Amino acid sequence: MAGFLGESYLWVKAAHIIFVIFWMAGMFMLPRFYVYHQECAVGSEEDRKWAERERRLTKIIINPSMIIVWVLGIALALNVDAFSMHWFHLKFLVVLLFSGFHGWAVGYGRKLARGERPMSDRRLRMMNEIPGITVAIVVILVIVRPF
Repeated sequence: MAGFLGESYLWVKAAHIIFVIFWMAGMFMLPRFYVYHQECAVGSEEDRKWAERERRLTKIIINPSMIIVWVLGIALALNVDAFSMHWFHLKFLVVLLFSGFHGWAVGYGRKLARGERPMSDRRLRMMNEIPGITVAIVVILVIVRPF
């Protein structure tokens, strides 16, 4: 593959996909953790355990994976001049919005750890669907390239 990545292009692409999988796996888990966490009594031992699980998932898997996805994704996009491709603009926007959701989710975990329960269980369960919808949109944009 031409571009500044040269022979390493496919390795960078593979690493990008691997870390997308790690990020998405974590983002599928985190809102589900929040559903269970929200149901337990504030200040209980179970409450503290859920807060610690969420903190570890975020710090060890989700945050590092998102950073690596962005770094590798930008490198890949620059390598193939993806910013000139129309389908890529929407993919970039979807990933940017999903990164915002990531930030919201981490912030919600901090609220739960402080004993706050600002969202209804139903709404929180609906938020659990965002990672799946995001994956579907991005895969269609990357594979089908509808425009």
